Parts: sequence; C-alpha cells; structure tokens
Amino acid sequence: MIKDILVHIPTERPMRPVIDGSVSLAASLGAHLDAVSVGYVATSTAYVMEGGAAVAAVFEMERERAVERAEAALAVFESEAKNAGISYACRAIGAIPADAATSIGATARLYDLTVVLQPEVGQSSFDNDLPREIMFQSGGPVLFLPHIFRGAFKARRIGICWDGSRTAARALRDAAPFLAQAETIVTVTVNEADSVPAEVSSDNLAKHLARLGLSTSVVGLTAARSEIQPTILSLAADEGLDLLVMGGYGHSRLQESFLGGVTRAMLEAMTVPTLMSH
Repeated sequence: MIKDILVHIPTERPMRPVIDGSVSLAASLGAHLDAVSVGYVATSTAYVMEGGAAVAAVFEMERERAVERAEAALAVFESEAKNAGISYACRAIGAIPADAATSIGATARLYDLTVVLQPEVGQSSFDNDLPREIMFQSGGPVLFLPHIFRGAFKARRIGICWDGSRTAARALRDAAPFLAQAETIVTVTVNEADSVPAEVSSDNLAKHLARLGLSTSVVGLTAARSEIQPTILSLAADEGLDLLVMGGYGHSRLQESFLGGVTRAMLEAMTVPTLMSH
C-alpha cells in the first residue's frame, strides 16, 4: 500500500513531469504527497571564504536567495496539488549540494515511494545528481519519470526487468502495490540462460506471482551487454508498457563510485517511467 509519497521538485530543470506525475499518482491512490525543493548555495560561498561576520552575512544572503528559488518552484506544485484536491505539504531548502543530498536522502527513508526526474545527459547541475543520490540513500523505491513525461501517471501495463539479483528482488517487492492493480504484467529477461540462476528463473518467478494471484507473461530476449537497455526499451514500446520495474545498481556519486552499466544507460535514455530499488 502506498499512502505517503515524497516528490523532489527541481529548481534548475523542468519541473512539469514530476508535478504532473506525482500529483496524479497521489490522487489515484488517495495518498498524501510531500514536495521538497532545493535552492543550491554554491560550495565556494559556503566553504572557501573564511571567518568574520561579513562572511556569515554573505552566506546567509545566498541561502535566503536559494530558499526563494525553491519556494518559486514549489508554488507551481502547490497550485496543481490544490486543483487536484489532494493532501500535500511543501518544504523549501537552501543548502550546499552535499548537505541537500544527505538531508533529502534521509527524509525519503520514511516514505512509501519517492518520485524524481530522470537525470539528463550533458546537464551539469546539482538537480541532475540528486535523483541518483536519493536512490542510493533512501533505502526504498524511487520512481524515475522521464524528462519527456507528460500528463497523468498510470501503471496498467507493467514490465518486470528480471535478472534474479537481490536488487531486482527488492524492486519486485517494492512494486507490489502497482503489480496488484496492473491489467498486464510482462516479465522481461535478457540472456537468461547465462545470467539468471535456476533457482530464480523467470518460470519460478511466474509461479511465485501466480500464488499471489498475479498472472505474467515471460519474454526472453538476447542482447549484447551494450544493447541490453535499448532492447528493453524497444520491448517496452512494442508492449505499450506504462512502467518498468528494475534493480538499481552502483554506488553514490558522492562516494566517487559509479552506476552499473544497465542502470546508467536506463537513466540516460529512459522513455518509460521506471521504478528502481537499490
């Protein structure tokens, strides 16, 4: 059951996809929706300058301007939330990027689901990094909406990207509320004979879902490693899928680590809303 949702509203990138998606999702579920937005204070302002009341005053002025940017973004969200008649609240933050990531990542741990905007290739902004940080730090499911997303969110046709891994299993469990309401479920495997242990084969997954009252068709695909992500998205288009469910691989950028290949490729070229769990 999803009754408490968090959404990150960008200040440096388009906000309409996450506003439309999160508000419509909360309305359809009868869920409460909290919106958080961050106005970023430059790291140089916060740390490079040293000492004195004058420096403290400069930093506070920058923080206040950052909060104003966040409040401006939230005003757009609030208008849509009021029109939809949902239960909601807003929180504006002014902070340096590392502190913002830590704060929102921790906040997301108390929610059933967090909604964020897909990172965009070639964009150098803190809003571009924060969605990935939330996935790694929240400990729960994160719904990535493509930056091309428009209109109301729906999840009538769902694809489960299944490789038998721990993260895929976590995503499957986190997606249970969506799966229970789905009209069609498609289990997608890629190179299953080589990569999926027999104990967690797609056939065994189908039997497990059947015990839960869920019917799934299984589509087995073959692809070179570099072609896994486009192969999945091609199938999603052919099947008219509304939502993909998959594990999120990798480690925090703040720890100077990296994303797994398929996760990175999906976030870079996402065309379908995707629920990821780490």
